[in-house]
Amino acid sequence: MTYSPLRTRPLPRSLLSVALGACIVFAAPVALAQSTAATIRGQVMVDSAPATDARVTAINTATGLSRSVGVSANGNYNLAGLPPGTYRLQVEANGQSTSQTVTVAVGQTATLNLGVGGVAESAPAGEATDLDAVRVTTAALVETRTSEIATYVSPKQIEALPQSSRNFLAFADTVPGMVFVNSPNGSEAQLRSGAQGSSNINVFIDGVGQKNYVTPGGITGQDDSRGNPFPQSAIGEYKVITSNYKAEYDQISSAAVTAVTRSGTNEFSGSFFWDRTSDEWRASTLQELDAGEKSPEVTEQYGATLGGPIIRDVLHFFVAYEAKDFIVPQFVRPPAVFDASQLPADLQAFYGPTSSPFNQDVYFGKLSFQPGDANLFELSTRIRKESSLSGIGGINTDTFGTDLINDETRVNLRYQFSSERWLNDAQITFEDASYNPVPILAGPGQRYTIVDPNNPANLTLGVLNVGGGPNFQDKGQKGLGFQNDLTFFGFEGHTIKMGVKYKEVELRAFQQSPPFPQYFYDVNESLTQPYRVEYTTPRSGRDPFVQSDNQQFGIYIQDDWEVNDKLTLNLGLRWDYEKSPSYLDYRVNDDLAAALRGWTNIQNTDYDIEDFISSGSNRKAFKGAWQPRIGFSYDLLADQRHVIFGGAGRAYDRNLFDIMAREFYGGAFTTYQINFPTALHPCTGSNCLGFDPALLTPEGLAAYAAANPTAGGEVNLINNDLKTPYSDQFSLGMRNVITLGEQDWNTSVTLAHIRSRDGIYFRLGNRYEDGRFHNNPGATYGGAPFGQPIPGYGSLILGDNGINYNLNSLLVSLDKPYTEDSGWGLNLAYTYSDAKENRPDASEGETYIFDYPRIGTEYFISTGVPRHRVVLSGIYDLGWDVTFSGKLTVSTHRPRNATNCNDAASGDFCFYDPFIPNGSIGFKQFDMALEKRFDTGTDLGFKVRADVLNAFNWRNYNQFEGFRGDPGDPQNPRFAGRNGNEILLPTRTFKLSFGIDW
Repeated sequence: MTYSPLRTRPLPRSLLSVALGACIVFAAPVALAQSTAATIRGQVMVDSAPATDARVTAINTATGLSRSVGVSANGNYNLAGLPPGTYRLQVEANGQSTSQTVTVAVGQTATLNLGVGGVAESAPAGEATDLDAVRVTTAALVETRTSEIATYVSPKQIEALPQSSRNFLAFADTVPGMVFVNSPNGSEAQLRSGAQGSSNINVFIDGVGQKNYVTPGGITGQDDSRGNPFPQSAIGEYKVITSNYKAEYDQISSAAVTAVTRSGTNEFSGSFFWDRTSDEWRASTLQELDAGEKSPEVTEQYGATLGGPIIRDVLHFFVAYEAKDFIVPQFVRPPAVFDASQLPADLQAFYGPTSSPFNQDVYFGKLSFQPGDANLFELSTRIRKESSLSGIGGINTDTFGTDLINDETRVNLRYQFSSERWLNDAQITFEDASYNPVPILAGPGQRYTIVDPNNPANLTLGVLNVGGGPNFQDKGQKGLGFQNDLTFFGFEGHTIKMGVKYKEVELRAFQQSPPFPQYFYDVNESLTQPYRVEYTTPRSGRDPFVQSDNQQFGIYIQDDWEVNDKLTLNLGLRWDYEKSPSYLDYRVNDDLAAALRGWTNIQNTDYDIEDFISSGSNRKAFKGAWQPRIGFSYDLLADQRHVIFGGAGRAYDRNLFDIMAREFYGGAFTTYQINFPTALHPCTGSNCLGFDPALLTPEGLAAYAAANPTAGGEVNLINNDLKTPYSDQFSLGMRNVITLGEQDWNTSVTLAHIRSRDGIYFRLGNRYEDGRFHNNPGATYGGAPFGQPIPGYGSLILGDNGINYNLNSLLVSLDKPYTEDSGWGLNLAYTYSDAKENRPDASEGETYIFDYPRIGTEYFISTGVPRHRVVLSGIYDLGWDVTFSGKLTVSTHRPRNATNCNDAASGDFCFYDPFIPNGSIGFKQFDMALEKRFDTGTDLGFKVRADVLNAFNWRNYNQFEGFRGDPGDPQNPRFAGRNGNEILLPTRTFKLSFGIDW
């Protein structure tokens, strides 16, 4: 048998197309801007009158980069395209020259009015500072006049707040509406927002989207990975926009994260860090307490950075490296009803503590070249190498798991040109991301079972799995892209942005499960002769490997219109288009089409099979992705301290390629099940054979498949008129800057409503002879027609649009930013979510529904979002170069999915009925960190840090009773209570870190 395909994938014909597109756009007489760059704008006054002949220059204090503009007729200035950082802002007017130092954040548009001649000026907030003739009221500018629901994560928060993973996205949960999700065993870390899942976010690094086009997770590399998408030490800061983003953001329907990377400066600098924890430094899990021993664990993270000038003020470099070496604790244990002493000693030895190693290396390098004030070139590269052993634990031994190879390379070349009235920002990108889970052991698997004592008539119960595991996949994306973002601010009161993006990216998908034969043994009969073997072989005429050279195109225009000193309107429109040849050119073969059209069961049913039979020319790419985005902000007193804001808009995401590829690999393998009759496992039928030792060999299994060819197989078909999922977003809120004592506090209260539509899902297309889905004419659940396949084939699975989400939320934030002068900072984020979904667990990634003929119009409480969530974090300088930080997270229970048969007249009338577990608090965790820095009196500094995660060792249970009881019986008294001892990690854990800065 052939267990894995060998493919040579041709490179996409992209380079010529991208180069041609670049020439066309560079030739256009328009100007461009970026989502990560900051803008400082305002008015210059001279002797209480608008300046008519003044010049404002911003000079980056670290790199020497400068931007200089003259004022307009009414004294207005606009400094755009500023990389986030600290700038010396110089004003020249009437022969006077004055300056002030200010700091701007990623993607920020800040208003700063300046004056010459003793004129009082205005800025958002802060302590007044007089410098010669210029007086401003802040050093760190605050953006309040925006319609976006946006929050900044500062470099100080990234540096100081406690954390375990060094994943920079983990700090996003200090933003209302955001959750950083860890799987129960910590094997997966993803970011999500609102009622939708993690696949609906997008992360923009230096203005380039990191979207995962193939598998879930939102961004490349985060599907089934505990790794980091980017070295944290290379991230400068980032902004989180939970909804109502402007038209420049694409391929997204929930939250946008826009981050900027660090650059080299005019001073050589570097750092080194190392941190460690182990099983000796953490509390035991409940399973470990029951077993009387801990699973081995070692977690080490280390890395270094180096940056500086190659040519001062002109050419700079920055490099970063981070690594993870984990030995992750796991526990192999039998089910409670099985006595492990029934197994021989060599198999018993598999039970107990074990581990699953994880290794990651992430590299980042960046060159910044600024030959003059008007030009900036940047070349950056990121490389990620990752290997993770997963699927271990429970009854799966450390040979039966999966080795996930997760590699990624991205290269970005950027050129920015600025002038008095416009800015041009062009980027050419390359990406190559691979997701390749393979069995740890390349060979047959042995599955040891018993007859389930709780259901002996129907079920066997697994007690131990050894040998080769069941997961093999080859998926990924590779291609080139070009994007150009434009800003023109030559019209008084208007900042007009426009942009275009084009990509050619090769997408691929393959999976085979199981790739190696699986032999089943009953512990109570024989450990040498199986009673069953299951294996797969490629089906004749079906290619399980799918590759598609997709083309993506997007264009937008945005006008940020300052109507007056109080009202700002944000008016935008974008359009996106994607051509996916694997979907558009797919052709149902003639035999299958004839079988479907002649299938009498579906001639009088609730769908038209012609909607799913593709001829290879009757599918069209979706062209309706028009996305109006409208927002406003109203500054009540024109001082940026009390601002009402709101907006409405539509945002289109995209369909994951792995889901689209099910038309190809769904049913592409024949699954053979050969049964060998035994006393406990009698069998009948053509696949019931007397045991033949030859069937323990690949040659014997191949011979059986050759002698017993099977036609047809499962058929997956997608609607010929497939749409792209989207969300409609509405919000209304108010921001305030409140001065208490000498400190400014930023507050925000927002009401948001988001409707998400057209998520793709798969349902059973089989029907009974009279076209019904249920075998009971009056039933709404139960008796699905799995035993009614397509004649000559297997079951019919139909893919269509239909998954929907509704979200009403209240987002509250209270923030006192950390400053060196005050020595402390505090942030409070509260989220109330009324989240609904029309297929429970859809927000958790569920894409199938087989209990009903289709997804209906009924909405259920979302199983992915707690109703109430509070995150409180703070940073405090204790003195003596010691900093304390803490983070408290508390939420109500996340609802769980369940099927309700207790309130039904019979089992046929069961229905989805998610529940909220008992108890008012579902999750609570307090983390803290203490860091001491040592000043050597030179450029070399040392630091030692201790993090304590889950300091009070609160147990966040994860298993709850979802069985309400049988029809007509009293409700199960254990319903909604705990029914297991699995807890979310971490237990109380001590982590020690050491660092050097120079």
